[in-house]
Formats: sequence, structure tokens, C-alpha cells
Amino acid sequence: MAKILLADDESVLRMLITDTLEDEGHTVVEACSGKEAINVLKTEEHYDLVILDYMMPVFTGMEVFTQMKQMDLSPFPPVLILTAKTQKSVREEVENSGANFMSKPFSPLELAERVEALT
Repeated sequence: MAKILLADDESVLRMLITDTLEDEGHTVVEACSGKEAINVLKTEEHYDLVILDYMMPVFTGMEVFTQMKQMDLSPFPPVLILTAKTQKSVREEVENSGANFMSKPFSPLELAERVEALT
């Protein structure tokens, strides 16, 4: 199963996502901010998937993704950006950057299926 980095500033949502993915057999490492996600990514560990909240303090999900592209991550993991912002411009920004877009709210089953498709 996949090793996943999850960065979201909402603790309840992190818990829901972590529980859902761990029930599916994945290992989840949590970060509560974009800055913490960057620090975790700088470790020697490899992640099979990175899930980022679009809006977080210090660094947004998109800023984390931009910084990831400048890091020596090999192989580069797929990135899933979660957001309650459903405007077409936000979706296009995410998808044009090379990341995957998923709108909030979502069902645990929908998340599990998306993670399975990306890992």
C-alpha cells in the first residue's frame, strides 16, 4: 500500500482523511501546515502520494507544490490538491500546474477511489 503525506490545517479533516486511508491499508504522515509539509518532504523518505489543502497558513498547497518541483524528489509523487474553492479558475490553476484537483466536500469512498487511481 501507499505511503501518503497529508497536509491540511483543519485537524478534523486530517483525522477523517487519515482514518479513511489507513482503513484502506495506506500509511499516512500528517502535516498541519504548508511549511510543515515542506519540512517533511525534505527528509530522506519517499512518498507515493502527497495530498495538499489549497488554502493553508504560511504556504498554500499550490506554493508547496511549486517548491516540491524545485526539490530533488525522485520519483516525483503525484499531488492531489483538495479545496472548497470550486471556481473554474482554481480548478484550471491546479490542473495546469500538473497537480490533481478534488473539491471539498467529498465522501470517504470518493477519496479512497481517487487515491487508488493515483497510487
